Amino acid sequence: MKPTVIDLFAGVGGLSLGFEMRGFNVLVANEYDKSIAAAYTANHKNTKMIVGDITSLDLDKTFGSYKGKVDVVIGGPPCQGFSQKGQRKTIHDERNFLFKYYVAVVKLVSPKYFVMENVPNLLTAEGGYFRKEIEELFNGMGYSLQYGVLNASDYGVPQNRRRAVIIGKLGGDAPCLPKPKSNTVTIWDAISDLAFLESGEGQDEQAYKMPPESEYEKLLRKNSEVLYNHVATKHSALALERLALIPPNAGREVLPKEHLTKSIYSGTWTRMRKDEISVTITTRFDTPSSGKFTHPFLNRAITVREAARIQSFPDTFRFVGNKGSQMKQVGNAVPPLLAAAVAEVIMKDMKEELKNEQTR
Repeated sequence: MKPTVIDLFAGVGGLSLGFEMRGFNVLVANEYDKSIAAAYTANHKNTKMIVGDITSLDLDKTFGSYKGKVDVVIGGPPCQGFSQKGQRKTIHDERNFLFKYYVAVVKLVSPKYFVMENVPNLLTAEGGYFRKEIEELFNGMGYSLQYGVLNASDYGVPQNRRRAVIIGKLGGDAPCLPKPKSNTVTIWDAISDLAFLESGEGQDEQAYKMPPESEYEKLLRKNSEVLYNHVATKHSALALERLALIPPNAGREVLPKEHLTKSIYSGTWTRMRKDEISVTITTRFDTPSSGKFTHPFLNRAITVREAARIQSFPDTFRFVGNKGSQMKQVGNAVPPLLAAAVAEVIMKDMKEELKNEQTR
């Protein structure tokens, strides 16, 4: 029997997918955005999806029946309160109240393990005041914790994406966070086999035009017959004129004065460098002005599929809904390979526990 999971604040299911890749069965997930929940369901057909705002759910009725039947609760509750400067950060800040619902479900279901992921600030804000509160709260429920900041690029993901991860274990020492792997995957390792589309080209479903070139591409193309979500943004004539002025490995520094925009984003009008890892994929990667999301040499921003590759989603994973929703699905997700690395240390710990029980 596969160990079981509940995924809260699930998004499109990057965390779920990572756990599934390592042999877990996600029984139930909760997501409040209907279009993102629909995309989750399209890709995780055996998971029960509860669509709704967790604050308006009857937690007892919704999750109570899973008490004693769930091994792990996973999720990343949004916590805005500690990102405001000059104010005392606390889990009692109303902007962090979603966090309390995560805690309430853990308390109700009493899983052997939990995994919480969040922004790195979670661990450091106010000299660790917030972190200490979290520790006291979970220690009081019988959980020991291991926590730290992981960078997805250390786990085979071609992207600089740092996330705080907390692993909790009930009645025992929590397993350590996964150790970094040595192989660095570049942007070109991730997207070189995808059709070289120009602005406005591509269909939601198309045939592959090139064979995979890297081990990473072979991994993500496994069992995939059709290429989905590879459609290039149709940029304005002005944007195309501007992009044509930017050679590979360059950015706004080469643009004449009349083409400089007032964008607040770092990396604006800058090409991705094919032999590097990507910056953090955000929810606006279709716009050259919103960050370093311009293709290494084509005059367009990256497609949903290229962003998904950089997030380590397999090609069999199909993003559905309108383009805005698809970009949110990809940009807000936990990279599945990062999630899989975390799932792996929990699975290993579970197997060791079982072995120890059998030898007693």
